[in-house]
Amino acid sequence: MSKPRQLIAAVDMGSSSFRMIVARVEELNGQSQIYIIDTLREHVRLGAGLTTQKCLDGASQERALGALRRFGERLRSFKPGEVRAVATNAVRVARNASEFIAKAETALGFPIDVISGVEEARLVYCGVAHQLPIGQGRRLVVDIGGGSTEFIIGEDYEPAVMESLYIGCVSTAQQYFDDGSIGPKAMKNAIMAARKEVAVLRRQILDIGWTHAIGSSGTARALAEICVSNGFTQHGISAEGLQLIREHVTAAGHLDNVTLEGLKVDRLPMMPGGLAVMSAVFEELEIEHMDVTDGALRQGLLYDMLGRQHNDDMREITVAQFIHRYKIDGKHAGKVRELAELLFKQLIRQLPELKEQLPMLRWAAMLHEIGLSIGHNSHHKHAAYILGNADMPGFSKREQMMLSTWVLAHNGKLGKVSEIANTAIQWAAPMCLRLAALFLRRREVEALPELKVKLLSEGIQISVPKNWLLAHPLTQYSLETEVEQWLRIGLQLELMTRR
Repeated sequence: MSKPRQLIAAVDMGSSSFRMIVARVEELNGQSQIYIIDTLREHVRLGAGLTTQKCLDGASQERALGALRRFGERLRSFKPGEVRAVATNAVRVARNASEFIAKAETALGFPIDVISGVEEARLVYCGVAHQLPIGQGRRLVVDIGGGSTEFIIGEDYEPAVMESLYIGCVSTAQQYFDDGSIGPKAMKNAIMAARKEVAVLRRQILDIGWTHAIGSSGTARALAEICVSNGFTQHGISAEGLQLIREHVTAAGHLDNVTLEGLKVDRLPMMPGGLAVMSAVFEELEIEHMDVTDGALRQGLLYDMLGRQHNDDMREITVAQFIHRYKIDGKHAGKVRELAELLFKQLIRQLPELKEQLPMLRWAAMLHEIGLSIGHNSHHKHAAYILGNADMPGFSKREQMMLSTWVLAHNGKLGKVSEIANTAIQWAAPMCLRLAALFLRRREVEALPELKVKLLSEGIQISVPKNWLLAHPLTQYSLETEVEQWLRIGLQLELMTRR
């Protein structure tokens, strides 16, 4: 018997278009199924607003904010955990991204994650895989967006290779066809430039191989529609079909003269760029035919949300992989996690909204010694660099930076993380992590005393049995030093002793 689930929604802030889907989730025999009930799409052209200084200009921001306000009206009845919004390449590379995201979140009414290219590839594959039958063998998925192109090789629901290149339909169109002219030389140059980028992945992808190629997102669907509508192929995209499209558009000479059946008006400005990139992919990877699917990033967001709700969180898998890859002492990290969590839960009882940070604290504790794989000296700095820059499937850029900052704060001087003192209650979790690492510094199996913590207006108070503290002079000295460290960044750690 099916059981209705709450509605969930995904917002994909692409470099070309912004899309939103709303879905109903139903469970049948323990399996979840998504039913799309509403979709919205706006042709924002955010990537076209990137200046030569890599900043989003005012006009593109206004188009984006207008679209997000309209999306936000549709989502007014949704709770925070029911909506996932992500921004891709245009925001990823923009130097004024943080300022734009602050305004965008206000317009939408929900947090927005800026995701890495590899994370985008993972989510694209997740969306595609759930639209296709299982048991079809290994597939190559190519997703040409406005500013980047993702390449994924996987089988059924499991991606094996995930890559992202900075080539897209909008960026290529701007560089080679900006005035609408589409001559043979410009098309050849655009294809060769894209081939040069794809060549980096050629050997890896060809060596692994695949049984069939799949195209996702707007460019692939637009080119497939043109191929089929003009009789260039029966379905999907063929190498011959792409050649015939190129011959037509270069003969036309200008966008205004292109008369291909199936070419929608809103896709016209980006079509030459997408055609060049897709042609480069076909030529460099020796593809003869590509099927097309409706599955894409936004569907992947929905299924990823479902996984998190069912304790099948990709972030947990990534943390486990990092523990193995970087040879972290999992036993010690687990003890630090348990103590940090014990302290933090006492604070949650005083301020329940802190509960949202608990998963991030757990992951930070498990990964706080990741830098030891590089060296002991400044290992917390090494850890912060790894967590801030590594590809971490499932984590947004914002989450990676939070992990990086918290782990950096677990040891050493605090001046380098002074910004946490100015961020609403973001200091509570790293305080607990730092205290947990301090109390467990000896790495020995030893019963700790009952530690009591409570929130202060700008910090926390920790209470420790006096006799235990006197018997552990190193810990006592470290705690007294901690009081000074937190004061230097404007926060209070109040050390109390009790019988």
